[in-house]
Amino acid sequence: MRGLEPGIVPRWTLVTRPGPVMPDERLPLGQTLVLGLQHVVAMFGATALAPILMGFDPNLAIFFSGIATLLFFVVVGGRLPSYLGSSFAFIAVVIAATGYAGTGPNPNLGVALGGIIAAGALYTAIGIVVAISGSGWIERLMPPVVTGTIVAAIGLNLAPIAVKGISGSSLDTWIGLLTVASVCAVAVYAPGRWRRLPILLGGAAGYLAYLLVANGFGLAKPIDFSGVAAAAWFGLPRFQAPVFEPSAMWLIAPVAVVLVAENLGHVKAIGAMTGRNYDPYLGRAFIGDGLATMLSGAGGGTGVTTYAENMGVMAVTRIYSTLLFVAAGVIAILFGLSPKFGALILTIPGPVIGGLSIVVFGLITAAAGRIWVEGRVDFSRARNLLTAGIAVVLGAGDLTLRLGGFSLGGIGTATFGAILIYHLLRDDSAGEVPAADGPAGPETRAAEPS
Repeated sequence: MRGLEPGIVPRWTLVTRPGPVMPDERLPLGQTLVLGLQHVVAMFGATALAPILMGFDPNLAIFFSGIATLLFFVVVGGRLPSYLGSSFAFIAVVIAATGYAGTGPNPNLGVALGGIIAAGALYTAIGIVVAISGSGWIERLMPPVVTGTIVAAIGLNLAPIAVKGISGSSLDTWIGLLTVASVCAVAVYAPGRWRRLPILLGGAAGYLAYLLVANGFGLAKPIDFSGVAAAAWFGLPRFQAPVFEPSAMWLIAPVAVVLVAENLGHVKAIGAMTGRNYDPYLGRAFIGDGLATMLSGAGGGTGVTTYAENMGVMAVTRIYSTLLFVAAGVIAILFGLSPKFGALILTIPGPVIGGLSIVVFGLITAAAGRIWVEGRVDFSRARNLLTAGIAVVLGAGDLTLRLGGFSLGGIGTATFGAILIYHLLRDDSAGEVPAADGPAGPETRAAEPS
């Protein structure tokens, strides 16, 4: 994997050829805007869902996701292609800290915001340590077998959400599967530049199909456009002020450790996809994410993280230009400033979002395999096999650990589980697990770093 070129920001090279587009390359302006919109569509379902589950304003969360993405872009010098959206890691602790009942606005929102700012501050501090001391200790703490396992656990942990989204009825299932098929068809068979828009075009196909059978033939609950008609074209979000309550801050702040693991896994996955070494930018990535979380929490938004959904879009399109995320950030801000656009996006039917999620979450999970391959992880060693096998099941099964007032969800359990299992088990050749075709050869064993 080659490193990053010197300079304050990349010199983006215009490309018009088919095939992969690297982070320091750019497409024509029109394609950049459309592909940026595709990234907004990809993240919208989860970034709107997370605040709804915590009683936050989803339009405000969209607004701050755009601000956070642009801030992250500046901090990493435009090198690392990432979108920042609402983090699901905060849901359990925010609900616990605020006593949220699950419907309507959260009456204790300010308390949650104070905790989110505390998590962002801790996250930023970790990033500063990594930026000063280097990422070597992070690498030793979380080698490829661990980071790949975390990425796999994230994808599989989200899988039930996607499947549930298309399981409400038999019609929902078929609409969801049609959406999946449309995305696949566009990604593989569409001509030229259209092949670069599988999520956007596949989602549009699913939307139109649902509109036809529901609003046209009355076979399902019709899409209600009354909210779109009533919403204003432009309007400022309703900002909220944080309240710094120590008990809530102690409860929410440790989420920063989960965000570190998520971000590390995402950076490794992007590095594997692009063939570039982003390790020198890990500290800056953590700082950018931490500062963005603090800024979002200060105005009433959710905690943010680099977004797995957008990694999935990059995986299927093979377009990694960082300028796409500038476009996506600006578009998200405009959505946040337009209640009408927000209302329109919220009309996307659940089975369509579910179908898109199946594709994106599947690609996230598959990215774990690439991390393992690029890291030359030897699964004939019991230490690696047990680390991956156990932690992935913990994440996929969404095992929640409750320690006093602190709850650790499936992704967090899998994250800490993978780290602990790997470091508690001895790396002993006597513990090798024979491969299906016989014992691993010397060259395979030598591939695993000590």
